[in-house]
Amino acid sequence: MIRLFVPHDLAATLALPLDDGQSRYLAAVMRQGVGDELLVFNGRDGEWRATIIETGKRRVILRADRLERAQAMGPDLDLVIAVVKRGRLETIVEKAAELGARRVQPVLTERTNADRVRVDRLQAIAVEAAEQTGRLDVPEILEPVKLDRLLKAWSGRRLLFCDEAGDAQPVTEALSGGVSEPWAILIGPEGGFSAAERERLRGLDFAVPATLGPRILRADTAAISAMTLWQASLGDWRTS
Repeated sequence: MIRLFVPHDLAATLALPLDDGQSRYLAAVMRQGVGDELLVFNGRDGEWRATIIETGKRRVILRADRLERAQAMGPDLDLVIAVVKRGRLETIVEKAAELGARRVQPVLTERTNADRVRVDRLQAIAVEAAEQTGRLDVPEILEPVKLDRLLKAWSGRRLLFCDEAGDAQPVTEALSGGVSEPWAILIGPEGGFSAAERERLRGLDFAVPATLGPRILRADTAAISAMTLWQASLGDWRTS
């Protein structure tokens, strides 16, 4: 069944006017009409079954009918990713949404060499991935910030620092004992962190250096691998 993320509050009998893009998708692409049903969610009120009550070329209105699933949130995991080339960054955001990240924070490092970040485009990718995967929330895509500034303001979260140098402990060992804590995963840029950045990260009491194995991974592969291992060790994969 079709799932859509909507900004509206959700409650029985509420009318839900869709934006132009969603209206065209339902009416023109998916050929949905009055009386057809779909699922909607807003990240706050759970997942609702809704019925199309009005259609037009640029206007579709739904009616919320009944709650299908109560609101639930996945593990509190952030992905902090150095800005890389646009295509790879879009893949990372899509996979972060599929793998349950709650927020994605792009960062600018000393070796960052990539295109301008379009946060609106990345947020749209995150929404589409959330719709397809069945999650009840959408990860927040934050504005890029310099790594140094982010670390200065860091608070209340352990940071899994994926160090490509290969002399740190394996990720599964680094994560042991951290079940009750919120985490973030830090993935570096193409070319890796600078020596000064690595030294600083290794000196932070909240940063946990870890290796993803004997091979140097691209940023998208590293992000997917690290999130997968985190979910298997500390996340909701342990109970699903």
